[in-house]
Amino acid sequence: MDFVNNTLTMGSAAHAAKRAADIIFVLENKDSLDDKTLIGRVNETLIQYGEKNANVTRADLRKLKAVSRKLHAVFATENVEETARLLNKILDKYTQAPRLSDHGKTPWHLHVDSSDHAPWAEWFAASSALALAVMLADKQRNPGGLCALVSCQRPFIDFGKGSGRNYCSPRCATRERVAAYRKRKNVTN
Repeated sequence: MDFVNNTLTMGSAAHAAKRAADIIFVLENKDSLDDKTLIGRVNETLIQYGEKNANVTRADLRKLKAVSRKLHAVFATENVEETARLLNKILDKYTQAPRLSDHGKTPWHLHVDSSDHAPWAEWFAASSALALAVMLADKQRNPGGLCALVSCQRPFIDFGKGSGRNYCSPRCATRERVAAYRKRKNVTN
């Protein structure tokens, strides 16, 4: 998470979007963790993104998973108009009038949830959708995607300036290229 702490400004759209991608990945629970361990991972991820009072409970988990599925659909679509439609639907359901907050000790940032003490799922939906919407508006393209490596499928944010990314990391892109090379090599032999 040093990337998060050293390169993304807390309160920025990029910071909130990256947080969304990472929390969605945790909530996908590909390791089939029990609820207690999964809640611990969610809280650890929130703390890594500056949410010092992360205290997600078992009661919060079900609602967070439901929001995560909605946000996952945003990452899964490749069509920018569909991405905008999905984000607008989330924004319509979960957001309130914007307000600036510093929680008394953090950098100023926008909130669009109902209060500084909103439920975790509402906060996650509102802050994530706003961040992804800002990134879509800034770049005029999808703010992220799902890793094209079938065995990964991790949500990622596309920070690049050129054409969109297909992989969550250089490691996954390399794995895909090596697999394609080996497949071609086996076909010709």
